Amino acid sequence: MEQEVVEHQELLYKILVVGDIGVGKTSFIKRYVHGIFSIHYKSTIGVDFALKVIQWDDNTNIRLQLWDIAGQERFGNMTRVYYKEAVGAIIVFDVTRSTTFDNVTKWKTDLDSKITLPDTDEPIPVILLANKIDSFVPDEDYPTWGKTPEEMNNFCETHGFKAWFETSAKDNKNIGIAVNKLVASILEKVKNQCKTIEPNIITLQPEPLPETKCCNIY
Repeated sequence: MEQEVVEHQELLYKILVVGDIGVGKTSFIKRYVHGIFSIHYKSTIGVDFALKVIQWDDNTNIRLQLWDIAGQERFGNMTRVYYKEAVGAIIVFDVTRSTTFDNVTKWKTDLDSKITLPDTDEPIPVILLANKIDSFVPDEDYPTWGKTPEEMNNFCETHGFKAWFETSAKDNKNIGIAVNKLVASILEKVKNQCKTIEPNIITLQPEPLPETKCCNIY
């Protein structure tokens, strides 16, 4: 009986990380990719990206290209270019700023309207991160940061999120778990349509802007 030969796979997935300014997108990526955290990050201008290689199983290595999309509203007209070829996304909000949660649906609608899975009309898999959970201290009057788990589950089901997680780049809470959930969702959809080479990267040079002050973004 002939032994079955399992082909080794090298997959490449482009993942978008979006959300309002200051919610901790850059810190999330730095923690996941490099295992580091710092409060001295400047606001992202335009787009940046980082690469993380993970061994998914004995026969599969996955290169994750994480695109850090600026939260400034004025970059909204460029998102269609940034979103090109993405197969998954992470939307981040700050649990200490309710307005950033209010804008989550805007980001999800933007993603759904501009990018779909290859050769389909299906939206790409998206997870939601309730970030900076380390900054919330519960007490008798405020036992939660504003939303109960039941409310979040209902919200994600209504708006088509694959999952949500409370995260902290500072404390390294649920960072890897969240990304693994997204990768698993991507594999269910596009494993047979994977790319094994780097996608075309369009380098955009924004106009010089005044240097921003360092912010405590995490």
